[in-house]
Amino acid sequence: MQHFALTIIGRDRPGIVSQVTEILFQGGFNIADSSCSILGGQFSMILIISNPAISTKEEFSDTFSPLEESNLSVYIRTLKPGGEIRSELEGELCMISVYGADKPGIVYQVAKELGDRSINITDLNTKLVGDQQKPVYVMMLEAMLPEDTEIEEVESWMEDLKQRLQVDISVRSLVVMEL
Repeated sequence: MQHFALTIIGRDRPGIVSQVTEILFQGGFNIADSSCSILGGQFSMILIISNPAISTKEEFSDTFSPLEESNLSVYIRTLKPGGEIRSELEGELCMISVYGADKPGIVYQVAKELGDRSINITDLNTKLVGDQQKPVYVMMLEAMLPEDTEIEEVESWMEDLKQRLQVDISVRSLVVMEL
Protein backbone atom coordinates (compact mmCIF):
# COMPACT_ATOMS: atom_id res chain seq x y z
CA MET A 1 0.00 0.00 0.00
CA GLN A 2 1.31 3.46 -0.91
CA HIS A 3 1.84 5.98 1.90
CA PHE A 4 1.91 9.76 1.67
CA ALA A 5 3.17 12.58 3.88
CA LEU A 6 0.51 15.27 4.25
CA THR A 7 1.68 18.64 5.60
CA ILE A 8 -0.75 21.41 6.53
CA ILE A 9 0.29 24.89 7.67
CA GLY A 10 -1.76 28.00 8.35
CA ARG A 11 -2.86 30.63 10.82
CA ASP A 12 -4.01 28.87 13.98
CA ARG A 13 -7.73 28.68 14.70
CA PRO A 14 -10.04 26.19 16.43
CA GLY A 15 -11.29 23.31 14.28
CA ILE A 16 -8.35 22.66 11.95
CA VAL A 17 -7.70 19.12 13.25
CA SER A 18 -11.40 18.33 13.02
CA GLN A 19 -11.61 19.66 9.46
CA VAL A 20 -8.53 17.72 8.29
CA THR A 21 -9.51 14.44 9.94
CA GLU A 22 -13.09 14.67 8.63
CA ILE A 23 -11.74 14.93 5.08
CA LEU A 24 -9.43 11.97 5.68
CA PHE A 25 -12.18 9.88 7.28
CA GLN A 26 -14.68 10.60 4.50
CA GLY A 27 -12.02 9.79 1.91
CA GLY A 28 -11.24 6.39 3.46
CA PHE A 29 -7.74 7.32 4.61
CA ASN A 30 -5.86 5.77 7.50
CA ILE A 31 -3.54 7.90 9.64
CA ALA A 32 -0.41 5.87 10.37
CA ASP A 33 1.45 8.61 12.25
CA SER A 34 0.94 12.30 12.98
CA SER A 35 2.31 15.36 14.71
CA CYS A 36 0.63 18.72 15.29
CA SER A 37 1.92 21.89 16.88
CA ILE A 38 1.46 25.64 17.00
CA LEU A 39 4.61 27.47 15.90
CA GLY A 40 4.26 31.17 16.63
CA GLY A 41 0.73 31.83 15.44
CA GLN A 42 0.88 29.12 12.78
CA PHE A 43 -0.70 25.70 13.13
CA SER A 44 1.40 22.92 11.60
CA MET A 45 0.41 19.33 11.06
CA ILE A 46 2.28 16.44 9.46
CA LEU A 47 0.57 13.10 8.89
CA ILE A 48 1.57 9.81 7.28
CA ILE A 49 -1.57 8.59 5.50
CA SER A 50 -2.67 5.75 3.24
CA ASN A 51 -5.72 4.56 1.38
CA PRO A 52 -5.84 1.08 -0.21
CA ALA A 53 -7.71 2.48 -3.23
CA ILE A 54 -5.14 5.21 -4.00
CA SER A 55 -1.64 4.80 -5.38
CA THR A 56 -0.69 8.34 -6.55
CA LYS A 57 -1.09 11.75 -4.93
CA GLU A 58 -2.74 13.08 -8.09
CA GLU A 59 -5.71 10.80 -7.37
CA PHE A 60 -6.65 12.79 -4.26
CA SER A 61 -4.90 16.18 -4.31
CA ASP A 62 -8.23 17.98 -4.98
CA THR A 63 -9.62 16.36 -1.82
CA PHE A 64 -7.94 19.07 0.25
CA SER A 65 -9.23 22.10 -1.67
CA PRO A 66 -11.59 23.00 1.24
CA LEU A 67 -8.51 23.39 3.42
CA GLU A 68 -6.81 25.65 0.89
CA GLU A 69 -10.04 27.67 0.58
CA SER A 70 -9.86 28.24 4.35
CA ASN A 71 -6.33 29.72 4.01
CA LEU A 72 -4.34 26.60 4.88
CA SER A 73 -1.38 25.46 2.80
CA VAL A 74 -1.44 21.77 1.88
CA TYR A 75 1.55 19.75 0.65
CA ILE A 76 1.47 16.08 -0.30
CA ARG A 77 4.57 13.95 -0.75
CA THR A 78 4.66 10.35 -1.96
CA LEU A 79 6.78 8.22 0.36
CA LYS A 80 9.14 5.54 -0.85
CA PRO A 81 8.22 2.01 0.27
CA GLY A 82 8.90 1.62 3.98
CA GLY A 83 8.83 5.39 4.56
CA GLU A 84 5.87 4.97 6.89
CA ILE A 85 7.70 2.59 9.22
CA ARG A 86 9.36 4.07 12.28
CA SER A 87 12.97 2.98 12.65
CA GLU A 88 13.67 0.58 15.47
CA LEU A 89 15.98 2.57 17.70
CA GLU A 90 18.06 0.76 20.28
CA GLY A 91 19.10 2.45 23.49
CA GLU A 92 17.62 4.50 26.28
CA LEU A 93 15.01 7.19 25.64
CA CYS A 94 15.59 10.41 27.56
CA MET A 95 14.19 13.92 27.90
CA ILE A 96 16.55 16.89 27.78
CA SER A 97 15.16 20.21 29.04
CA VAL A 98 16.82 23.57 28.43
CA TYR A 99 15.72 26.82 30.13
CA GLY A 100 17.32 30.24 29.88
CA ALA A 101 17.42 33.68 28.34
CA ASP A 102 16.56 33.70 24.64
CA LYS A 103 19.60 34.04 22.39
CA PRO A 104 20.68 32.75 18.97
CA GLY A 105 22.40 29.37 18.84
CA ILE A 106 20.82 27.45 21.72
CA VAL A 107 19.16 24.83 19.52
CA TYR A 108 22.20 24.52 17.27
CA GLN A 109 24.74 24.11 20.07
CA VAL A 110 22.68 21.54 21.99
CA ALA A 111 21.84 19.63 18.79
CA LYS A 112 25.49 19.69 17.70
CA GLU A 113 26.66 18.33 21.07
CA LEU A 114 24.15 15.48 20.81
CA GLY A 115 24.79 14.80 17.11
CA ASP A 116 28.55 14.70 17.61
CA ARG A 117 27.95 11.93 20.16
CA SER A 118 25.56 9.94 17.90
CA ILE A 119 22.52 10.77 20.01
CA ASN A 120 19.38 10.72 17.86
CA ILE A 121 16.89 13.57 18.53
CA THR A 122 13.44 12.02 18.10
CA ASP A 123 11.36 15.09 19.04
CA LEU A 124 12.17 18.75 19.66
CA ASN A 125 9.97 21.65 20.78
CA THR A 126 10.84 25.22 21.70
CA LYS A 127 8.80 28.05 23.17
CA LEU A 128 9.17 31.47 24.72
CA VAL A 129 7.35 31.69 28.05
CA GLY A 130 7.01 34.44 30.60
CA ASP A 131 6.34 38.06 29.70
CA GLN A 132 7.93 40.40 27.16
CA GLN A 133 10.17 42.01 29.79
CA LYS A 134 11.58 38.67 31.02
CA PRO A 135 11.04 35.99 28.37
CA VAL A 136 12.39 32.52 29.08
CA TYR A 137 13.44 30.23 26.26
CA VAL A 138 12.33 26.63 26.80
CA MET A 139 13.52 23.70 24.69
CA MET A 140 12.37 20.12 25.23
CA LEU A 141 14.14 17.32 23.38
CA GLU A 142 13.34 13.65 23.34
CA ALA A 143 16.45 11.70 22.39
CA MET A 144 17.58 8.11 22.00
CA LEU A 145 20.90 7.40 23.66
CA PRO A 146 23.17 4.82 22.02
CA GLU A 147 23.24 1.52 23.94
CA ASP A 148 26.61 2.25 25.55
CA THR A 149 25.70 5.77 26.76
CA GLU A 150 24.41 6.52 30.27
CA ILE A 151 22.27 9.48 31.39
CA GLU A 152 25.08 10.59 33.73
CA GLU A 153 27.46 10.88 30.76
CA VAL A 154 25.05 13.15 28.91
CA GLU A 155 24.65 15.31 32.03
CA SER A 156 28.43 15.58 32.24
CA TRP A 157 28.74 16.57 28.56
CA MET A 158 26.12 19.30 29.06
CA GLU A 159 28.00 21.00 31.94
CA ASP A 160 30.30 23.00 29.63
CA LEU A 161 27.37 23.92 27.41
CA LYS A 162 25.36 25.13 30.41
CA GLN A 163 28.19 27.52 31.31
CA ARG A 164 28.77 28.77 27.76
CA LEU A 165 25.08 29.37 27.03
CA GLN A 166 24.15 30.46 30.57
CA VAL A 167 21.14 28.12 30.58
CA ASP A 168 19.88 25.30 32.76
CA ILE A 169 20.00 21.85 31.13
CA SER A 170 18.56 18.72 32.72
CA VAL A 171 18.54 15.15 31.44
CA ARG A 172 16.21 12.40 32.65
CA SER A 173 15.30 8.91 31.55
CA LEU A 174 11.91 8.26 29.95
CA VAL A 175 10.26 4.96 30.64
CA VAL A 176 8.43 3.70 27.54
CA MET A 177 5.21 1.84 28.25
CA GLU A 178 4.07 -0.83 25.83
CA LEU A 179 0.33 -0.94 25.21
